[in-house]
Amino acid sequence: MESKPAVPEYDHTLVGVHNRLFFRLFQVGNVFQKQTAKQLGITTVQWAVLGALTRPQASTGMSVTELAEFLVVSRQNLDGVLTRLERDQHVSRVADTVDRRSKRVQVTAQGALFWEQLQPRIYEFYRQAITNFRFDDKVSFVHFLNKLQDDLKQVDLDHTHGPANGTPAGAPDADAA
Repeated sequence: MESKPAVPEYDHTLVGVHNRLFFRLFQVGNVFQKQTAKQLGITTVQWAVLGALTRPQASTGMSVTELAEFLVVSRQNLDGVLTRLERDQHVSRVADTVDRRSKRVQVTAQGALFWEQLQPRIYEFYRQAITNFRFDDKVSFVHFLNKLQDDLKQVDLDHTHGPANGTPAGAPDADAA
């Protein structure tokens, strides 16, 4: 008779907290998307694209690849957003001056004006969305989101076997405390 592989013991309290945390992130993203469309009339990705392209560092535009990497979205998803923003004359894709085969995405004069006119509403959106956060809370929240994003980039389930001490990967290591 073959024996079944040992199933690691998981801290169910910790699993519950993890599950709740990631589910809340999912919900927050969905509420953010709905409220952005309802209150500002644009999607969160359109907001991010216009914000990225109106930064001083992007004064000559960005390649589609640079923009996708900056926003952490796929080129395929970005293409549809760019098509809609082009239709609304907020951005244009122009030939790169160095590599004519490559395209650079630039904000148009109309898009820059649209973005500028949107700023008071964006400011008010932010103000109302985080009205119950103190300044220090906001700084800490950004810090923790940065840490989470960095850790998410490192996730590799094919090469994770848990620490040598037998604690499941992601579970707290008593020696590390």
